[in-house]
Amino acid sequence: MLVTWRYRKRKSIIQWFDPRAWLIFYACFLACTLLFWDVRYLAVFGVVSLAILLSSGIRLMEMRRPLMFIALFGIFYSGLTFLTGRGGMEVYQSEHLITRLAAGFTLFGWQPVINVTLEKAFFSLGIFLRVFSLASMTILIPYSLNPAQYGIIFRGLGMPDKIAYAMDLTMRFIPTFGRDFMMTMDAQRARGYELENLRGGLINQVRKMAPLIVPVTIHAIIGSEDIIDAMDLRAFGVGPRVWLEQLHYKRRDIALIVFGILLFFVCGGLSMFGFGKFWVPL
Repeated sequence: MLVTWRYRKRKSIIQWFDPRAWLIFYACFLACTLLFWDVRYLAVFGVVSLAILLSSGIRLMEMRRPLMFIALFGIFYSGLTFLTGRGGMEVYQSEHLITRLAAGFTLFGWQPVINVTLEKAFFSLGIFLRVFSLASMTILIPYSLNPAQYGIIFRGLGMPDKIAYAMDLTMRFIPTFGRDFMMTMDAQRARGYELENLRGGLINQVRKMAPLIVPVTIHAIIGSEDIIDAMDLRAFGVGPRVWLEQLHYKRRDIALIVFGILLFFVCGGLSMFGFGKFWVPL
């Protein structure tokens, strides 16, 4: 049996719209965010994504783990960029030094030094805002879209039946795989397997993980074979599929789609005319 994400019906701005309209708006929002490096524009997208996140009706306790991962990943990635300056030189050519931090020790005659520049700081801030905006909007999708409508949604977006059903199975596979992994780990612990005492090098640790990896992998392969056999017995792919449930656009859905497309063209036009490029206050 396939497992789904923690979806439930909520009073939220996302579920007020047709899921197809929301995915189209999300795609436009994603493209617009990637067009800019100016922190002023990215801050606007960050505020919008934060407002949608807070109005989604999802309690913070329900998605504390993905939010924690987003925060840690954003801080780590932007912090690493700030320390190394990697990627920034493709956006800016000159730097304005704020301060120079030198370590009080040396390593084989080399003293670690960090040049804190205005460009590095704003480039790292832009990366954090971009990661936060995209990730916070993305994690709302599995919590807000009805898993029973995955295939219907992707088919309604114009995808063929096979691709729509493949997307449906893919989005359901992740929580199913996680459930199987947890069940296998509990069963192996009941048999005396101690996951916390794994020692040795990387290869040795991977070898000791075999009691977990092998059963989960085999179960996933067997489950996929069962799904394939069930689809073949129902002659899936022979002709056009008739979906049990149909989705219909309403006026608010059309308005959201038009707004998303207009937003994309406006942001694309601003980017083409040089707006939204990397900016620092000088």
